[in-house]
Amino acid sequence: MTPASGEGISPAGPFQVGVTGGTLTAVALTGADGRVVKGDLKADKWIATEDLGYDKVYTWSGSAKGEDGAEVPVSGSFRTLKPQRLTSASMNVGDHETYGVAMPIKVTFSSPVQDKASVQKSMTVTTSTPTEGAWAWLSDTEAHWRPREYWKPNTEVSVDANVYGVSFGGGAYGAEDVHVQFKIADRALVVKADTKSHRFVIYRDGVQLHDFPASYGMESVRDRVTRSGTHVVMQKEAKRTMTNRKFGYENVPVTWAVLISDNGEFVHEYANSVPQQGRENVSHGCANLSPANAKTFFDLTMIGDPVEVLNSSVHLSEEPQFSYYDWALDWATWTSKSAVKN
Repeated sequence: MTPASGEGISPAGPFQVGVTGGTLTAVALTGADGRVVKGDLKADKWIATEDLGYDKVYTWSGSAKGEDGAEVPVSGSFRTLKPQRLTSASMNVGDHETYGVAMPIKVTFSSPVQDKASVQKSMTVTTSTPTEGAWAWLSDTEAHWRPREYWKPNTEVSVDANVYGVSFGGGAYGAEDVHVQFKIADRALVVKADTKSHRFVIYRDGVQLHDFPASYGMESVRDRVTRSGTHVVMQKEAKRTMTNRKFGYENVPVTWAVLISDNGEFVHEYANSVPQQGRENVSHGCANLSPANAKTFFDLTMIGDPVEVLNSSVHLSEEPQFSYYDWALDWATWTSKSAVKN
C-alpha cells in the first residue's frame, strides 16, 4: 500500500494498492467522514482516481486472495499534511480561446513562491505540433512559458498546472490544479513598427498586406519613447480615453485602441497627428495611425499577435515590471530564468 501509514502525506498521492502472487478482491480508502475515495480496481492493482483533502485521516480496508486461496487483509491509516497556507494559480489564457502566434502563457500565483523548482516540475505544456519552449520565472509570483520561435499556426495547446498538494516552500501548498486548452490562429499576423522610418507594416503569413505611415513616441523625452522589442497585443477597445497627467492631458478620446504593453503603449488612431505620420515622432509612446488605417489594423489583429517595434532608443527589456516582455529576452536569457536546470 502506498502509503500504508504515516503523517504529513501529500493529498495529491499517489494512493494505490498492488498485489503479487494473488488477486485483489476488494479495496476501499475511506475518509473520517465515511466517504469512500473513488478508485480504479483491477486484479493486481487499485489506484485512487481523485485527490484527497488536506489534514484528513484516511483508512485502508479490503482484502487480497493468494494463489493458495488464503485471504490477506488490506488495512492501515494515514493523515494528509496540514499546510500553513494555500497558494492558488491562475492563467492569462482562456479555455478554448484562440490567440496570435506570439501569445505567452502566464501562470500567476496568489503569493510568492519559494520552491520554484517544485512548482515548475508540476506544470506541463503539451502541443499538437512539435514546439520547443521553456518556463521562465519573471517574478516570485509569475511563471511564463513561451516557444523559442513564434507558435506555428493551428497549434493546439494544453496547459496543466498540477499544483494541488505540491510544496511551494515555506509551508505553502497548492490550492487546486488548473487546466486550460487553447489554440493558435490559422494565420501568422506580424507587425514591424519602425520608429526611424515612421512606418507600420503589417504582414500575414510572410506576405505584406499594408504599409501605413505612423508617428511614434518622441525620442527627445525618455518617458515618451516607444520601446523597442517585440510587444504582444493584449487588449482591443473600439473607443477609449487616454490620460497622462505627467504630460498634461486627461480623458482624450481615441478610437481603435490596441494595447501592446501594459506600460501604456497602444496602437490607435489620432487624427491630429496625421500631418506628422510617416515623417516625425510626436506621440507620448503610442503608435499613432490615421483613423482609416487604425481601423484596418484593429479589424485584422487579435490578442497574442506580435508588434515588433524597431530602432527606438529604449528597449522593452529595460522595464521588466511590465507583463508580456517575454519576447524582448533572447533565448539564452529566457532559459536562464528556469528554476529547473537540465
